[in-house]
Amino acid sequence: MPVRKAIVQAAIGLHARPAAVFVRAVTATGLAVTISKDGKPGVDARSLLEVMTEDFYCGCEVELAVAPEALPARYSLADAEHALDGLRTLLESATAC
Repeated sequence: MPVRKAIVQAAIGLHARPAAVFVRAVTATGLAVTISKDGKPGVDARSLLEVMTEDFYCGCEVELAVAPEALPARYSLADAEHALDGLRTLLESATAC
């Protein structure tokens, strides 16, 4: 399963605008990405409501994942890993804490 860890750098965490930017980026990948922290079950990263209610605060480590069985036929595992790299970069390049 493609997985990436990232540190949320948006000053307000994944709330309001940073969450919306992240969710749009996830949706644009066409992948069913989950986001989690502290070993909890992941939430659908395509859902603004789910992302905002999980309290992904500035400085917290999150895990982004794509289940191989959820990959669309046109995607390879390498494509999913590349997409997760881009999402990790997005989370780690937002306004610093």
